[in-house]
Amino acid sequence: MAPTIARDGQFRLFFFSREEPRIHVHVAHPDGEAKFWMTPDVHLAVNMGLSPTQLRQAQAVVLAHQQEIEDAWQRHFGS
Repeated sequence: MAPTIARDGQFRLFFFSREEPRIHVHVAHPDGEAKFWMTPDVHLAVNMGLSPTQLRQAQAVVLAHQQEIEDAWQRHFGS
């Protein structure tokens, strides 16, 4: 299960239900995907195909939706 948290332009923010317990978000784009850790601050964990410009845009989208991501994580995992 990969609940979608938000869509912003060409980006879709989501997480996998059975991945790891540390809060993070995946950002899908037609050209690739990235994973960002949310704590202790937002930073890149993995990049698969996004250009440096797209990564900056993806991180900006994550930052713009940070509270929404954290709230969705808490609702989904209950912790």
